[in-house]
Amino acid sequence: MTQELSQQIEPNNIPKHVAIIMDGNGRWAENHGQMRVYGHMNGVDSVREALEAATELKVKHLTLYAFSTENWNRPKEEVDALMELLVDTILKEIDKLHKNDVKLSAIGALNSLPNSCQTTLQTAIDKTKNNQGTNLILALSYSGRWEIKEAIKSIVDDATKGTLTSDDINEELITSYMQLNNVPDPELMIRTSGESRISNFLLWQIAYSELYFTETLWPDFKKADFFKAILAYQKRERRFGLVSKQIK
Repeated sequence: MTQELSQQIEPNNIPKHVAIIMDGNGRWAENHGQMRVYGHMNGVDSVREALEAATELKVKHLTLYAFSTENWNRPKEEVDALMELLVDTILKEIDKLHKNDVKLSAIGALNSLPNSCQTTLQTAIDKTKNNQGTNLILALSYSGRWEIKEAIKSIVDDATKGTLTSDDINEELITSYMQLNNVPDPELMIRTSGESRISNFLLWQIAYSELYFTETLWPDFKKADFFKAILAYQKRERRFGLVSKQIK
């Protein structure tokens, strides 16, 4: 089935940037009579599947919503387990990522992560920074409103210094203050687990993204599911406020 889906994909219409809200780990674990961390552990396999699919299709950027600013409010045991899982996963996967020419990046309030996470993450980023394959971007301690707030603060600081005036402020300038300023906006955003909301993810960047919602819980999300999302994307007409006649 996976190969059949892959063969249906039009190679000249692949999104350059795909973003994913990886939702449903906790419910998946509960469905299996396990603690929530069990779902997070199995969700790592789905990260591998999504990355393999993105690499196969030559998707240039893959952004994964791994841990939001709101997630810090979860029970301490779950947060601690997630941080430990992050470190363990990076340590286990870094050599494979590097071998496959994957570049690892991260966005978010990274200085709020435990020191062990910051050190491991930075080591992996440094090791893969010159790779030319898919750019795997982890959104950690991240939220869209947080990112916009930080951008506004930086703009105000520069205006106070006299390097900016109100006349300088346009969409391009605001984008330059965003964390993904060197990455094209996602053409496709996927959310798993049947929820149909954005959850404070890339609020500035997804203004014209195609949204794809699936009932599949994240640990069950495989390459075939990624291909289905791409096929759904390819069937849509992206008009950016225009009418069909203007884009044909």
